[in-house]
Amino acid sequence: MKQKLAEYLFRKNTYTYVVLDGASVPDLPVKLYEMRPPHICLYRGELPPDLVYVAPYLVQILPDLEFTNWLFAECWGKHWGIFAQSRLTMTGMRKHFRSLLTVYDETGKPLLFRYYDPRVFLTYVPTCGAAELELFFGKVNYYFAESNDATALQQYNFSKTELTKTTLDINGK
Repeated sequence: MKQKLAEYLFRKNTYTYVVLDGASVPDLPVKLYEMRPPHICLYRGELPPDLVYVAPYLVQILPDLEFTNWLFAECWGKHWGIFAQSRLTMTGMRKHFRSLLTVYDETGKPLLFRYYDPRVFLTYVPTCGAAELELFFGKVNYYFAESNDATALQQYNFSKTELTKTTLDINGK
């Protein structure tokens, strides 16, 4: 499975990122500190200790890094986050992903949008119109999320007005 994930997620001329949900990944800040992949919290400023462990983190993943190997071995079936490919640097991706964190209800009340949970992502993206998809994708070429039953990797891309979903086999069959 790790080989298939690497095959799908690493392409030339693009960066690969994962947005990880600290509330789902046990001791994520500790893993980030120990393995030191390029990463940044999507929340701004100094966080209280309890929030550090539940915050979303943007991580750039690269083939054969210790963190990438650990992630591929441990994440599957646990709804830890979503992957994205883009030509944007980490700074540009953080700005983009931060812009998606807050949504507003019908009364104008701000709400936290946990789009980085694959279950939320897979439910939300297919319901979007072209304008929403344009905003959600921005400069992201592809999004990837594990399927709800963890049997496949779902790939999404958006071109002009069309959302394309491709189911990718992760078992090497």
